[in-house]
Amino acid sequence: MILSLAAAAAMSSGSGSSLNSSSPLDPFDSSTSWSLSEDPSNSSSEPVMRTLTPDLQPGTTAVAVQEVSPWDIALCVTGTLISCENALVIAVLFYTPTLRGPMFILIGSLAVADLLAGLGLILNFVFTYLVDSSVEFVTLLSVALLISAFSASVLNILAITVDRYLSLYNALTYHTERTVTYTYVMVVFIWVLSLTLGCLPAFGWNCLRDESSCSICRPVTKINAVALAVTFLLVFALMMQLYLQICKIAFRHAQQIAVQHQFVAISTTKGVSTLSVILCAFGVCWLPFAMYSIVADSSYPVIYTYATVLPATCCSVINPIIYAFRNPDIQKSLWLACCGCVPSNLSLRPRTSSDV
Repeated sequence: MILSLAAAAAMSSGSGSSLNSSSPLDPFDSSTSWSLSEDPSNSSSEPVMRTLTPDLQPGTTAVAVQEVSPWDIALCVTGTLISCENALVIAVLFYTPTLRGPMFILIGSLAVADLLAGLGLILNFVFTYLVDSSVEFVTLLSVALLISAFSASVLNILAITVDRYLSLYNALTYHTERTVTYTYVMVVFIWVLSLTLGCLPAFGWNCLRDESSCSICRPVTKINAVALAVTFLLVFALMMQLYLQICKIAFRHAQQIAVQHQFVAISTTKGVSTLSVILCAFGVCWLPFAMYSIVADSSYPVIYTYATVLPATCCSVINPIIYAFRNPDIQKSLWLACCGCVPSNLSLRPRTSSDV
């Protein structure tokens, strides 16, 4: 927009110079100024012609400065926080050999996805204000990284939900080498699918040539944005169904253990409350952006886009807290790495995937 205004100003100044070509004043003379002055060639009694002459100081250059949006600053700060949190999770999982189970593989994949999402938000800020964002390659690279990372994040959360369900449904056969193999296959599938979705704009599914077909997130087309939003809604519905089945299995197990009836009832109620918090947090973060992507397009005010994108990015802030830092094994590794000790009140019980 700033470049357009500058071009318009240049055109108007050029036309003004052509109108005053008959004037003896040199429009490029540094001694002249941008002011309303009378045309000296007009000596008749007709109305005085007013001309606009330039006011340029020697050695000065006009520089267009782009104003930084507070929303973009907030997204950049959020991306920095996301990157720091998930880098810590990845470091703990990498340097702790005992954390190699299926659950920790999925948590690590989620942390990598959120780390890339945080870096994508930082790079988007850099590309917007420090690099020429009019270059198509820069725009496509930024949007490919963001779509791939956030798609992988959502799909990894779904995979963790499936893992928790299977650990309860097939409790006797869950901890086998076959399960680990299936987990790796699932992670590879998630990343291949996410990278494919992220590369679609670079393969031509973009609105760089047709601005009218843009969604709320340029250069993603409206059709592509709607498809991603509908896919998210299906993922959210599947997660709700799986967590509902997890609650049913947990209550059934609680009824079958009569000796520990009171203890199991309390722990089961706590687990259901935790599941509710997980689903609510996920829905509050992503549902506004998904619904807005379906109904809105590029003609809508940009402030509404920012207001829905920022909560969606905050999901990657709380993911490490929900899925990693609550885990006693990861907590133990963090305490050992930070101070070389483990608090006495920290549970050392091995945590299974069915724990929530």
